[in-house]
Amino acid sequence: MSSQEHENRLLQSLARAPLDRRTFLTLGAAGAGSLMLGAKPARAAERVKTAAHIVIAGAGAAGLATASRLAARLDGAKITLIDARKPHFYQPGFTLVAAGIKPADYVVSTTAEYVPGGVELIEEAVAEFDPEGKRVVTASGRAVSYDYLVVATGLKLDYEAIEGMDVALIGQNGLGSIYHSPQAAAATWGALSQFADRGGVGVFSRPATEMKCAGAPLKYTFITDDHLRRRGNRGKAELIYNAHNKTLFSVPIVHEKVRMLFRDRGIKTHYDRVLTRIEPARRVATFSTPDGLVEQPYDFINVIPPMRAPDAVRNSPLPWQQGPWVAEGWLEVERSNLRHKRYPEIFAVGDIAGVPKGKTAASVKWQVPVAVDHLVADIAGRQSDAVYEGYTSCPLITRLGRAMLIEFDYENNLTPSFPGVVAPLEELWVSWVMKTMALKPTYISMLRGRA
Repeated sequence: MSSQEHENRLLQSLARAPLDRRTFLTLGAAGAGSLMLGAKPARAAERVKTAAHIVIAGAGAAGLATASRLAARLDGAKITLIDARKPHFYQPGFTLVAAGIKPADYVVSTTAEYVPGGVELIEEAVAEFDPEGKRVVTASGRAVSYDYLVVATGLKLDYEAIEGMDVALIGQNGLGSIYHSPQAAAATWGALSQFADRGGVGVFSRPATEMKCAGAPLKYTFITDDHLRRRGNRGKAELIYNAHNKTLFSVPIVHEKVRMLFRDRGIKTHYDRVLTRIEPARRVATFSTPDGLVEQPYDFINVIPPMRAPDAVRNSPLPWQQGPWVAEGWLEVERSNLRHKRYPEIFAVGDIAGVPKGKTAASVKWQVPVAVDHLVADIAGRQSDAVYEGYTSCPLITRLGRAMLIEFDYENNLTPSFPGVVAPLEELWVSWVMKTMALKPTYISMLRGRA
């Protein structure tokens, strides 16, 4: 059986809610995915003539979406993308690969295929930011000057901060880690599948830093629980989730919902525990707690590393100079428009932006139009009233075939795209289908500036 046939059969077997299916068909898969990314009604494109040179540092989701929108809005501008990574990773799909739902190649394409016509791509890493000189320097020493700069570098997975962690061992001896790469996500699925066959102690956690999609560690805990149940081995397993602070999710009402689901499914929770060391040969993890270090034996563990700004950003003048994000190096930007507080010709979008929320693909969808509108308005000599209010979306899988569509803003207000139709705190089939089927096509449209 092909992987596509397997996927279709699995989806058919999971579709058990007639009302949800009818709702989904009414909404339409593509439309559902578009709203899940925070789509707004299309605005007529305004072409502005300019000879400005705009450099975009980073060609991930945020960088490519920015390039596409700028190319559509500007006439005569020189737009340069700088990024050394040739493959493009659909990162929202990593959890699906690690859950055995999608193959590793589901999340892999190429950066070049999304670069708009007329946009220059320099396939090097940015090694230095010089905002005073209005230039960036690549790894080869090439200096690239700019009139405007959009920083979209993403973030750094700081595995080195966990003593004893070796990414080459992912997939072996019960060691999993979803974020590292598509191959690591697939290897993590192999380790999880073995664990689901045998049972034992499963350990889950999240870092004490800001991170991509803070719901991902919770999703994978739920996914593990469901795989154990489906194989009749839940009674042979103990699942332990270690929260880095006193909450499971930053939005209080979502924390409470997850807490109750964990309680009902027998998932043990520890608070104020942060992974600091791992011994893969012994299968022992060490957590820091307010009372000191605690060792936790495991049969399976999903390691999520601390996440910080890339070194080139952290070592530049661009990060916050004071406040909670100094140590992690996120860019010092106005949270409403993503413009740098000290260098008005610089914007930040995506994971690198130092704002209270917004390290998801859905955040990119809302951030990029705002930043682009302010940049274009600046070129045109006018003011923009576009505002980013912190929209973030987390399709929180709670079991195979069910998910909660959690959408919220800076103030932790729930901001549902389907009020009265898709309740954000209900485990629904339609929310699962949005995550597993509808989101990727909309994501690709976002990269091309069409969603």
